[in-house]
Order: sequence, then structure tokens, then C-alpha cells
Amino acid sequence: MELTQDPEATTHTKNILAIIGSASDSSSNQKLVEHLSRLLPNNFVLTAFGDLKTLPHFDPKLSVENPPETVVRFREAVAKADGLIICTPEYVFSIPSGLKNAIEWCVATTVFSNKPTGLITASAQGERGHEELQLIMRTVMARFTDETCLLIQGIKGKISEDGNIKDSKTQRNLTEFAEAFVLLVNDTTAVEQQ
Repeated sequence: MELTQDPEATTHTKNILAIIGSASDSSSNQKLVEHLSRLLPNNFVLTAFGDLKTLPHFDPKLSVENPPETVVRFREAVAKADGLIICTPEYVFSIPSGLKNAIEWCVATTVFSNKPTGLITASAQGERGHEELQLIMRTVMARFTDETCLLIQGIKGKISEDGNIKDSKTQRNLTEFAEAFVLLVNDTTAVEQQ
């Protein structure tokens, strides 16, 4: 698939929301997002959301009629973003409960619909969690490609305490992911088809 680049898209500011699925402070996923921010062009402004635990447990009734203020702010952040990156570990062969909870709060809305999205699962294994994440994001109609999906196995051995990527293949994969994500965000044909 060839993506059409708008020449002005390379200069206009693009607001990118990165959702970190880990509940741990200073997690490998947090470090990956920080590394990714350095791979994106200067006009891509990345804001990380790593506070999934501030969102209350999903309540279907409240979701439609009276969503909590923290949920409203989260939905607005997703809606306003020009692109979305989800970077998460795998917990017990699945995505973390906090990440699933956040997505569930948005199911009654269209905030994810056609949103250019990059999906990274960085964990010890991660295969099942990565498959589940893609299935869920496909269900909420986020827009992503094979090139904007990345599974990084054995992440703890591939990233240093200060966030440097120690593995050359992972460095290359992250660079390719970033390039594909930029193309997806700047793709004008998908916007025209809305």
C-alpha cells in the first residue's frame, strides 16, 4: 500500500498521544516511548499518558450517561491526537487490565475510529498480548498497518536503565516502525475517504 504524502504535513505540528500500558513507574515501555520520541520528526509532538490507574473501573452505564471527569479528559486527549501510539507489556498472555479498562471507556465513542495508530508490545514473550491488542484496536476501528505493529520480545535485555537500545535489530525495527508511523499519520488519502 502506497501512502500519499501531503507536502504541508511535514511542517504542520502533529500531536501524538502515547499510551503506556505498564502500571510500573520507569518501565521498559516508558523508556521505549521516550526513545521513540527522539526518532520522530521535529513537528511530531509526543505526549505520554502513563496514568491508566487514575481511570475508574469501567461502568457501561456511566460510560454513556455520565462519564467521570478523568474519563472525559482521556477521551478528549485521544480525540484531539493526530496519531496514537500504544506501548504495552503483556500480562498473563493478555494486555494489562488498566489498558483494556481505558479502551473500554472509549467503546461507546468514536475517538479511535480511523485514528492513525502504532502498536508496540514489549515484554518477555508478548505474542498473545500483541495479537489481542491488534484485535481490540481493529474492533474500535483504529487505523494501523503491519508496519505500525511491533513485537519486541525479551525487552529487559534489550534496553538499558537509561533507556538506550542495546540490540541493533531492535534499534532498526524501532526506526522502521517510526518511519511507517509518520507515513500513516501524514497519509492524506485516508482522511479524504472519511
